[in-house]
Amino acid sequence: MMDQRFVYLDHPADAKFRAFGDTLEEAFANAGLAVASLMWDVDAIGKTAIREVASDGRDLQQLLVKFLGEIPYLLETKRFLLAAVERLRIEERDGLFHLKAVFRGDDRPSDDAVFGEVKAITYSQMKIEKSRHWTVQVVVDM
Repeated sequence: MMDQRFVYLDHPADAKFRAFGDTLEEAFANAGLAVASLMWDVDAIGKTAIREVASDGRDLQQLLVKFLGEIPYLLETKRFLLAAVERLRIEERDGLFHLKAVFRGDDRPSDDAVFGEVKAITYSQMKIEKSRHWTVQVVVDM
């Protein structure tokens, strides 16, 4: 695993980050932690609840948007706060990309645990690149 999971970048209006990984799956998982870290302290969240997530996309960009969108969706609908992304797998089948992962976190957080709100994951300035390592860049609407 790489030493640095993600880094936030300057953006005039919203939040922008790059997430890194030795594999595409690790970069996606770290992007999930970057999104969650915009809304709560990931390291302070327990790992008592499990949520299985699945997403499909016609390309990796759409897959990433749908996957990351699960994090604010689960906050709004289940009060679930992500602490870890486990067993993330990406496969290409029948012209589509398929993702499955396990989210570990807390579905009974304290009322003051959430300090930010991600409204939407955007395609603006999105990049998914592989050189020596995988890098994903994402802008989120706050």
